[in-house]
Amino acid sequence: MNRPLDRLDRRILATLQDDGRITIADLARRVNLSKTPCLARVKRLERDGYIAGYVARLDGARLGRGHVAFVQVALDRTASDAFDRFHAGVRAIPEVQSCHMVAGGFDYLLKVRTADIDAYRRILGERINALPGVSQTHTYVVMETVKDEMTVPVDLDGPGPNDS
Repeated sequence: MNRPLDRLDRRILATLQDDGRITIADLARRVNLSKTPCLARVKRLERDGYIAGYVARLDGARLGRGHVAFVQVALDRTASDAFDRFHAGVRAIPEVQSCHMVAGGFDYLLKVRTADIDAYRRILGERINALPGVSQTHTYVVMETVKDEMTVPVDLDGPGPNDS
């Protein structure tokens, strides 16, 4: 069973989320711990799944992948096996950055990143519409990104999900 998050754990998470390349020495200084207990807490947070991994945020436009579209996907049926086949298929499309099952008038919302509208059209026609069970799609092309955060709000003062 996971140990409850305390204030130090939350400060560590917030600091690492802001700067995943920070050294343990600098992290320990920022959260007022010595290095050994700070490292032990980081390892525990990783082991317990609070820290899912470390990544570099890349600039899609500079890498020739500046076209972003959101795609509503409706399936022809909503059964467990249909969901499983769709999930496996969508995971195999690298241009799909995220896929969320949603409640409402459609089943999934995809974020798709490509080089341009022509590349998106090919991915939509050859890959997304060919996914198992897809009956309908609607595309919304991003004209301007106003905010695109990957961070999770960390309440430094409040209880975590495991605090009593």
